[in-house]
Amino acid sequence: MTDITTSAPAAPSVDDYLDPLAVPALKPGAMKDLHSFEANADHQEKLGFPGGLIDDWHDVAIDKMGDLLTKYRGFRVYLDSCVKCGACTDKCHYFMGTGDPKNMPVARQDLLRSVYRRYFTTAGKYVPKLVGARDLTEDVLGEWYNYFHQCSQCRRCSVYCPYGIDTAEISMAAREIMDTVGKGQKYCNEIIGKVYDVGNNLGFPTKALKATLESFEEDLEEETGLDIKIPLDQKGADILLVTPSADFVAEPHIDGFLGYAKVFHAAGASWTVSSVASEAANFGMFIGSYENMRKVSMRIRQAALELGVKRIVFGECGHAWRVAYSFLNTLAGPFDFLDPRYPVPMHICEYTWDLIEKGELKFDKSRNDEYRLTYHDSCNVARATRMGDTPGGQFEIPRNILKATCNHFFDMADDTIKEATVCCGGGGGLLTDDLMDLRVKGASPRMTALQNVRKEHGVTHMAAICAICKSQFSKVMPKYDFEMDNILSVHQLVSNAILLEGAKDPEDDDDDDDDWIPPTPPPRPPRGSAA
Repeated sequence: MTDITTSAPAAPSVDDYLDPLAVPALKPGAMKDLHSFEANADHQEKLGFPGGLIDDWHDVAIDKMGDLLTKYRGFRVYLDSCVKCGACTDKCHYFMGTGDPKNMPVARQDLLRSVYRRYFTTAGKYVPKLVGARDLTEDVLGEWYNYFHQCSQCRRCSVYCPYGIDTAEISMAAREIMDTVGKGQKYCNEIIGKVYDVGNNLGFPTKALKATLESFEEDLEEETGLDIKIPLDQKGADILLVTPSADFVAEPHIDGFLGYAKVFHAAGASWTVSSVASEAANFGMFIGSYENMRKVSMRIRQAALELGVKRIVFGECGHAWRVAYSFLNTLAGPFDFLDPRYPVPMHICEYTWDLIEKGELKFDKSRNDEYRLTYHDSCNVARATRMGDTPGGQFEIPRNILKATCNHFFDMADDTIKEATVCCGGGGGLLTDDLMDLRVKGASPRMTALQNVRKEHGVTHMAAICAICKSQFSKVMPKYDFEMDNILSVHQLVSNAILLEGAKDPEDDDDDDDDWIPPTPPPRPPRGSAA
């Protein structure tokens, strides 16, 4: 357990701070050879894509780009409207971390924009060099693959673009074009295939899920003395909880999941987890495929109908909340069979904060006094969704929960949080070990901001509500002089502090440990005798 004091450390001098948003020295080509593993035929074909690069890939790629330009008006607007003002150049965490100029958002966009101009604009067809147009060659396709898998689709650059150009949409389009010609990424496509085969990203079968939830119930009973149930496939339950599969298998995700269970128990809620929809994440968004995004989303509709629930609540997962908030009703709706009194969907933070505001949850904040906390705004939550009834709820509700459950909370620098938040460095389908060098470098702006708030306020831990963020930080934090368990789930802190009626005092276990006396070992037999 971390030993901290409740008083803030002496204020550091200006020289002690590092600029988390410092513009790096340019290093052309620094990341040109970073090539994540490509999907094999099985990964591709499960998603409806060719098993390898097809012979007529060039014509199919151009046709697919034309299809996307027709289908999504914003895509054409984004490609046409850039004036090279430079507002976005230093806003990407991967550019700040690597110095590779092709990781500037405008330069990454131009990898695709230059091909668009060659085939879809008059000037590009007749005077290509004059307008920066170029042919789509196999080398260009390889460049697309490398650099469009160095974009986490965090949309920070879009906040600062005066024209609102959404680099994430361009990256998603590029990935969809590549998948269509048989050049997909192993990490994303393999995961989507596991969802189709089993129901979740980790390939976690129903039997294992059932056993895991039963073990969680045992843990909760041992901790609290209460019979806290975690129902699976409970027909007639009021609430369907859809949560990332990481919540079943790894820390700090598990502790957050136990926090959900305690909140539902305290509220007397009727709820269930589904084996059909045992995954909130939707990697269809990362590869830009609305067809696959819809197919993954339909599992949630199927589970809700089969179980007869009245509302759907999503657990702590950033891009899952974006897909749910922005696309779920369009992709898998209408959800007119749910209770109209509740939003569709609802975030677990909204659910918990509503109970706190009503006075239905009680906490002992001192149980989290071992932590001096800050909070990481996950990109997809911050820049693509809302929570609650007021603008900015996605920023304030998680912070309000932390302040309700903890005595020591401190925000990081204003230009690194809320809508200006910097990415964890592992989102957008990049949370794979073959991209670890990129992930560590991409995390540098957030880690520098965290180091600064540690110097100023003695912060020891950071909380987040995104499964990818938590997994990413547990890997990269040791590279920046933190421990891998310095990242926490928001509902992990809820779990620590919540007061449940009839529960035993957690300090009782500590007292028992203090009074425990080890048994006296039996006398050792004389040397040479039979034992």
